[in-house]
Amino acid sequence: MADLSNKVIVTVAQTGAITMKKQNPHVPEQPDEIAASALACYNEGAAVVHIHARDKEGANTSDVAVFNDIHKRIREVCPMVIEDSTGGGPSLTQEQRIECLLAGPEMASLNMGTMMRIAGQWKGIPWSNMPEEIDWYLGRMNELGIKPELEVYSHAMAREVDSIVERGLLKAPYYIDIVLGMRYQGACDATPKIFNQIVELMPKGSIINCAAVGRDQVGLTTLSILNGGHARVGLEDNIYYGKGDMATNARLVARTVRIIRELGKEPATPEEARQILGLKPLV
Repeated sequence: MADLSNKVIVTVAQTGAITMKKQNPHVPEQPDEIAASALACYNEGAAVVHIHARDKEGANTSDVAVFNDIHKRIREVCPMVIEDSTGGGPSLTQEQRIECLLAGPEMASLNMGTMMRIAGQWKGIPWSNMPEEIDWYLGRMNELGIKPELEVYSHAMAREVDSIVERGLLKAPYYIDIVLGMRYQGACDATPKIFNQIVELMPKGSIINCAAVGRDQVGLTTLSILNGGHARVGLEDNIYYGKGDMATNARLVARTVRIIRELGKEPATPEEARQILGLKPLV
């Protein structure tokens, strides 16, 4: 097997649950837009595409037919690793959030704890990810052969990671996405100190990814790369390329790939990302 120690997986979170076209017209919402953006990001060096689905009006949806359509369109144009979100959005129930797994993604996000929304339309409504709910999601992923990306927003969520590892519910390598700066949902601040603290709490055999929200995205993802980790970028987390400059997903990926190469590393191809993550080769 080739040496992949110098390879960096770039994930692009293109759409998200709360980022709207009125905030940035480049946010892809419909399946054709999502696939076109995925191809552009693949051409710039992204290996994994993180997917949220929207209905015809642009609202969050759990409709498996929409996820199937998105997957099909992406597969027609590029070999990226497909990862669906079980975050879904504040308008979806727990049962709806997990429906995307029936579309057969290679990976799916799995949030490691309950948080409270502190602003906006859903202020005061908890985003429930209780331990038993995490177990339920993980059980379905294991049944369907889908690798979870464990999303950790704070030090407290490290306990849930330890719990599922200690109980043998997950096989290494554990893919951990440290999400910082999303104060709206209770995440810790996006600082190097906090990122490094949470990395230290992760179990042996963890692969670290970093998703930082807003203006802190570049600094924190670069820190992750410097420390042998990986990077997530995209309009779900950051709608600006610079002050007053609306980003596109492809531009955010291209900048991250330039940073990776300036640091003497290389972006992983989708095939290399599958090897690193322990996924099956794409047939």
